[in-house]
Amino acid sequence: MSQGFPFAMPAQAIRLLIVDDHPAFRAGLVALLADGGEMQVVAECGDGRAAVELYRRHRPDVALMDLRLPGLSGVEAILAIRQEFPDARVIVLTTFDADEDIYRAIQSGAKSYLLKDMSKAALVGAIRAVHAGQEALPAGIAERLAERRRRQDLTSREIEVLQLLVRGRSNKEIASDLSIAEDTVKSHLKTLFAKLEVRDRTTAAIRAIRLGVVRLP
Repeated sequence: MSQGFPFAMPAQAIRLLIVDDHPAFRAGLVALLADGGEMQVVAECGDGRAAVELYRRHRPDVALMDLRLPGLSGVEAILAIRQEFPDARVIVLTTFDADEDIYRAIQSGAKSYLLKDMSKAALVGAIRAVHAGQEALPAGIAERLAERRRRQDLTSREIEVLQLLVRGRSNKEIASDLSIAEDTVKSHLKTLFAKLEVRDRTTAAIRAIRLGVVRLP
């Protein structure tokens, strides 16, 4: 779906919950969306645990959720909300656009994934679309998500190996850190290289960071 999200204005104001740990951004977003009367911000907060509680208390039509939050992450908050309210409609609004971030957010149940530099018109259109029960993904995000879905998931052990690899640990050191045989490490690396479509350790580390599979220490 394009960034225009051409949905008609709803008959009643859309009730919003805004979750972002930057007070200035949150205040600006409240002012931006409250202007015009089409939308009503019923609650706002700056951490994931409060987001779950406020959702429970106010039952907003749509929640705007950042990813990096204290307490619970955005993805964890979405999972907690949707466990209690399966029909919850959540839009991720963030500065992070790594493939893995997009994938995890949509897998958790978010209906849209938007970057904070998008226009007011595009944001409002996405809110209308999600409120109407639609998934609203800008074309570029949808393409990234499709690409990520074609790639095999990494196991928890493979991610552990990858995290140590990114930190510059040798095979012997990784084996020691994880209490596994060095041959097992080599086997994990072989599988990792295939899943990430790379041929060596350095490229695997670079690609894993770029995709958001692991973070720099």
